[in-house]
This record gives sequence, C-alpha cells and structure tokens, in this order.
Amino acid sequence: MGLLDRTISLTLPVVPKPVVRFFSRPYIAGATVEDALNAVRDLAGQGALSTLDILGEFVTEMAEADACTDQYIALVQRITAEVPEHGNISVKLSALGLLLDPERCLANMRRLMKQVEASDRFVRIDMEDSKCTDATLHIYRTLRDEFGDRRVGVVLQSRLRRSLADTEALAYPGATFRLCKGIYIEPESIAFVDDQAIRDNFVEILDKMFALGAYVGIATHDEWLVDRALELIAQHGLKRDQYEFQMLLGVLAPLRRRLIADEHRVRVYVPFGQSWYAYSVRRLRENPQIAGHVVKALFRRG
Repeated sequence: MGLLDRTISLTLPVVPKPVVRFFSRPYIAGATVEDALNAVRDLAGQGALSTLDILGEFVTEMAEADACTDQYIALVQRITAEVPEHGNISVKLSALGLLLDPERCLANMRRLMKQVEASDRFVRIDMEDSKCTDATLHIYRTLRDEFGDRRVGVVLQSRLRRSLADTEALAYPGATFRLCKGIYIEPESIAFVDDQAIRDNFVEILDKMFALGAYVGIATHDEWLVDRALELIAQHGLKRDQYEFQMLLGVLAPLRRRLIADEHRVRVYVPFGQSWYAYSVRRLRENPQIAGHVVKALFRRG
C-alpha cells in the first residue's frame, strides 16, 4: 500500500461530506433514479450499455432489505419504460438481507425476479466478500434453475483461489458471468495477494469460461488484462455478441472509447442512491489502494 493510499484512507472519517462527494462524483451517478437514468442515457450516446446498482448493502434490519427490494422492483419498471435497450440491474444480496436471513433474502430475490421476468430484463448478482460466497452461489443456482440464464447471472473474482473450481462447477453454454479481480482484502489462505497471480488467475478463469461456452462480462480496467482477453476472444473465435467488456462509471474513459471504437460491446456499472456517502467511505476504507486510484484518476480523466 502506498503512502498516498494510506493517508487518504485514514483521513476519510474527518473529511467533510462535500469533499468526499467531489472525489466520488465521477464514479457515482447521484442520489436519485433520475440521476442514474441520465447517466445511462449519456453512456448510451457514447455507445455503451449500463447496469444500475442501488447503493446500500449490509443492511441491519429486514425492513431495510424489504424496502430495498421494493426500490429495485420500481427501478426495473423505470428502466423498462425509459431506457429499455440499455439498462440492466446489479444487486448485492447483503442489501436484500443475506446476512440477516438467507431464506428471506431468497424470497426477496424471487419477488424481484418476477418483475425482471415480466419486464424482459436481466439481473447480475454481485459477489461480496468471502463470508457471502457460498450463500450467494446457492441463491444464484436456485434462481438460475427457476428463471433461466437469460434472466440472472453472477460474479466471480479472480482474487479468490476457489473461483476456477467454481467456474468449472457452474459454467456451461448459455451461463453468464461477470469476471473481475475483486476488491475485498481476504486472507492469503483463500485468496491470491500478488497482483500478477490475480491477473494470471483471471486469464485462466476467462479461458475456462469461454471454453465451456459461457457468456462473460470481462470486468477490468487493467489494460494488460484487456489485451489478454482480446487474444482469448480471437483464439476462441468468438463473435461480438458472445462476450462484453465491463467498466466502472468514471474510470478510464479512453479505454472504454477504444473498445467501443473497435466495436466491442461495453457495459458500464452505474451506482447511485442516498447511501452514496457511506458507500464511498466504506469502499475506500476496505481497499485503501482504491483511494490512490481515485485521486490519480482525477488527473487522467478525458
């Protein structure tokens, strides 16, 4: 961890909210659904698709989880009415009660999935830290069996040592994944800690997903990984509709434009909601390296 990363991370609790908002503005669409839909429209004008995420994971009461489910159902309805060609949703199960009551969380997801199905949309189940992995994959399998691969997918993280085995267990033609490095700092016993090891595992997992016929959202801002992914796409003879690249809102716009210009499908993760401040502070505290990336990115935007 660099000195800049550590300094920013440690001072976050005393940084005024407007300052945190200034740093987070490029990466969070805003507080309202209107803010998020405006971001989707802007991205669509640039040739990018979107996936929307309501901020507010790790709820502490089931009433919050039920309310978040209602918000997602309303969001799906708004997307369908206003930006049907460009928006899907991403959901963190801890926001729907996973750590409080897994069965209630599953019930909330079923309620959401009925709206997703009725609206002909797709939901990506985000992966959180390792304490959520088994329960998240269980709910994913259950919903996949009930609603099908056209409606639901999941995220795997190359940081985790188990992810290649999870790929082999879950991937088949038509299954859909987002593959990312993962931001959560985990024990070395279950996770790779060396950057190149995480990269190498990403490439191996991606190769396996392609070989098994899965559709993959290749979620990375690492240009080395983008180049390796393009090599694998060519090796497997994939068509443009058999994969996509995924990026975070506000990060490395030049790389996003390059991929779009080369006619690759690109989807941008668009987080929004009233919990933007807590989300910003938590993310930067969980992984202080991101703090340095955020500051450096301010000088690289374009």
